[in-house]
Amino acid sequence: MEEKELPYTLINVIGGPDGVYEDHTAYLEKHLKLITMNEFLKHKQVFSPKIQAVYVWYYKPVVNKELLQSLPNLKVVVNSGAGVDHLDLKLIFSFGVKVANTPFAVSSPTADLGIALMLASARNIVEGHRIAVSPDTKLFNAAWLGEEVTGATLGIIGMGTIGYKVAQRAKAFDMKILYHNRNRRNRVDEEAVGAVYCPKMEDLLRQSDFVMLVVNLTPQTCKLIGEKELGFMKPTATLINICRGQVIDQDALVKALQNGIIKAAALDVTYPEPLPRDHALLQLKNIIITPHIGSATAQARHLMMRNMLEAILAAINGLPVPNEVHA
Repeated sequence: MEEKELPYTLINVIGGPDGVYEDHTAYLEKHLKLITMNEFLKHKQVFSPKIQAVYVWYYKPVVNKELLQSLPNLKVVVNSGAGVDHLDLKLIFSFGVKVANTPFAVSSPTADLGIALMLASARNIVEGHRIAVSPDTKLFNAAWLGEEVTGATLGIIGMGTIGYKVAQRAKAFDMKILYHNRNRRNRVDEEAVGAVYCPKMEDLLRQSDFVMLVVNLTPQTCKLIGEKELGFMKPTATLINICRGQVIDQDALVKALQNGIIKAAALDVTYPEPLPRDHALLQLKNIIITPHIGSATAQARHLMMRNMLEAILAAINGLPVPNEVHA
């Protein structure tokens, strides 16, 4: 009996800073025929009719109109991570192609990082490390103090899967939890973490000691936090962003941090990434910036790969696509 051909799947590259991990490749190749962009472009006539899936890892390959037009039998685009703001969903859907992402694979590690950034900022962990290891340090200043998160008020903007996991973790610190979301969660969810819904984001901003951004990037959330919103926050408050850099007006954030409008910020995301080396945010002492590592654990990345593979196989076999993204 003739062995069935593996589904042809377009990837960007294997290895390197933005390629499919080499240790993932061995597993994927048991189920898929991986075609790199370089191979595809060299032998376009051969591969164009064969490719049924595009495997978008770390935003690549870029799925544009030209690529979609060259893949007549494409069934699905699978995306690593929860955010799909880099994909033109309307365009992809117009070609009759499905889209899937991996929201549950990234939710726990991203929530973990949000809490880590909050703690690091509140307790001056980064600056404290610099002081502790500096050759110029002769003594530790006993009057150099941070802030406690225990009992403080955390405002979560965006109470989806990740936001709710942040709330679950914050509950362990006896934090007062406020949240603002497009849709209010049910009473059982609220009571489980002790969360209070704020219909107006302004009310959350005025009350919170820590504000954590966990929204999807959409036209409505681009620059959601600007000069006006920062002005609502307490001068002792910290802004934490674990979603997308474009959700904050970075120019307004620079001014707010420089002028004491808010106390500090902790960002896992910026715009662009990385920031230009002379960007004003990089010159400030009251900010922590990490290189978009919300889902950067070996376990999460492996689960993302498994979820993407499952979605490809389901789409090709005409089955319901797990984690399918709809318009």
